[in-house]
Amino acid sequence: MKFHYPLLENAFTKSDISQAVKVIKSQNLTMGLKTKEFERKFSRFINSKYCLMVNSGSSANLLAMFALINPKKENSLKRGDECLVPAVCWSTSLWPIYQAGLVPKFVDVDLKSFSISFNEIKKNITKKTKAIMIINVLGNCSEIDKIRSFSKKKNIYLIEDNCESFGSSYKNKFLGTFGDFSTFSFYYSHQLTAGEGGMIVCKNYKDYKLLQTLRSHGWDREIKKTKNTFNFINQGFNLRPLEVSAAIGINQLKRLKTMINVRKKNREKIIKTMKNSIKWNNQYSFFEANKYLKPSWFSLPLLINSKYLNKKKNFLRYLGKNKIETRPIISGNFVNQPCVNLHKIKYNKKYLKNSEEIEKRGFFIGLPTKPLKSNTIKKLADLLLDLK
Repeated sequence: MKFHYPLLENAFTKSDISQAVKVIKSQNLTMGLKTKEFERKFSRFINSKYCLMVNSGSSANLLAMFALINPKKENSLKRGDECLVPAVCWSTSLWPIYQAGLVPKFVDVDLKSFSISFNEIKKNITKKTKAIMIINVLGNCSEIDKIRSFSKKKNIYLIEDNCESFGSSYKNKFLGTFGDFSTFSFYYSHQLTAGEGGMIVCKNYKDYKLLQTLRSHGWDREIKKTKNTFNFINQGFNLRPLEVSAAIGINQLKRLKTMINVRKKNREKIIKTMKNSIKWNNQYSFFEANKYLKPSWFSLPLLINSKYLNKKKNFLRYLGKNKIETRPIISGNFVNQPCVNLHKIKYNKKYLKNSEEIEKRGFFIGLPTKPLKSNTIKKLADLLLDLK
């Protein structure tokens, strides 16, 4: 058997490609009716009224932060206001905060959820804190209901980066519906993939109209529903999606629940096979769901236990040679990235111990959206357990 275990196998079905081809043949490629259809169906799926498609999850984060500082936004933020952000984060969760003129404050994460905990938020809040960026990591979350209640009580904006956790629900409410602004990604390896694309969700009509304007150049064309206006009422970007991405997204949404269930079963089988193997010697700790969470798993994160840590670098190289693709937990502890010092963002590493531990101990492997064969699972488990 020729063995290869990628982060994600081919994510597109013949049906997905067929829908994309229909759009291409129609020659209507720029944002239009398919995008609006996807927005409506996405809105119904997560039970949230105001959903706006953009060209990526990163762009959704950018729109969220620039909406918060916009003069059209009621109680808008001011440049220099502080925004908490988890140290275990992706680049485009952090940089929109900085680009909008806000001050990012790195906060440590919880070792169970890899997200900012409620207690850590309470410890780090100051009079300067006006916003909190939380990230639901790889299908999991922390006590997001408590964080939401606390942020409302303190009049602090909550931005929920849900790019890695579409389909997960907490206490029967979908993640991505708790924040004042919530963001989603449809990049290739995510739970729903349109190749590229993203969605931003907000709580009220005024914010929705502001987002529409910012998405498209700052003009009022979408708001006034006229095709030929070049009336610019605000600043803006061009973050519009393509109709091809929307068409694929609509098609994948039909089978999202099935793909979530398949990933869940694949995860359970891999862990069970590893733990039942004669080679099992507690080499790893596994990422477990919050007890109130119905997870939509993105991947299978593994934390190497301490006595094996000195072997990690060579072991990941060994897995690569044996055709198992791996990657860090998001970007590890982001303060270790050279760009942070380049832009002189302040941090204190001694308060980021869990984030540092996740970087040192962690990596993840993919979870396919198609059922894994038993011989593939056995081969994968055998190779993962060669950590000795």
